[in-house]
Amino acid sequence: MRRRTLLGAGAASVAVGGLWAYGSGRAAVAPLAVPSVPPGPERCELRYSKARGTTVDFYTAVPAGHGDGSGLPVCLVLHGGSKRPADFGGLGLGRFLTQAVARGAAPFVLAGATGDRLAWQPAGRDDPQRMVREELPVWCAARGFDVARLAAWGWSMGGYGSLLLAEAFPRFVRAVAAFSPEVVPGDAVFRAADRLLGTPVGLWCGRDDPLLSNVRALRRALPAAPAAGTFGPGRHDFSYWSTVLPAAFAFIAERLSSPA
Repeated sequence: MRRRTLLGAGAASVAVGGLWAYGSGRAAVAPLAVPSVPPGPERCELRYSKARGTTVDFYTAVPAGHGDGSGLPVCLVLHGGSKRPADFGGLGLGRFLTQAVARGAAPFVLAGATGDRLAWQPAGRDDPQRMVREELPVWCAARGFDVARLAAWGWSMGGYGSLLLAEAFPRFVRAVAAFSPEVVPGDAVFRAADRLLGTPVGLWCGRDDPLLSNVRALRRALPAAPAAGTFGPGRHDFSYWSTVLPAAFAFIAERLSSPA
């Protein structure tokens, strides 16, 4: 098993440029201010996924001050189309996690694996959704994490995938948080929206995001009003998503720490 070195581990504050602009076909400069707090242990290793039939990155992050994360619940991270788990350290996810806990959120860990650009659904024998459902919890349990308490969070394509996961397996996760999910009225997420009844949903999207009208339509289609989320100033990039990460992590922490 080969260990990868994550980006951004040494700087107190990191400006990340060249983030992908949705629909533009080119990189756009969108500086991202990472919290000036230390990350806890972050690991990105290679694992073979039987569900996907290939080797994938497996990323985990534990908030600083919580050792190896043993006994902590898990937020499953489903990435968007232009990022992979090897990028998560550079995006500052471990630092945002430490910041949330320092501000009073109940501690939890992050865990994610590579889903490529399959929208987190099966494509022939390649099934990233099954990887998340069946393999990620096993890999997390081997590290001592509490996989009886799971949440899901994703952005863009990963936001779509997180909602789809919660619909496909009701009660598998205690909550789902979606940033600018790449949904279209009439798609699989809309058709199964009623299956989200009983699962708290957090829904965020920027007002300058080209997906805004679709995400608003999804909010209306949900069987219950979102438990968290806003539609504030922002575009389809991490310069916006980083501004709502603190609220999303607080929402996830609350749901993971509450009685089932």
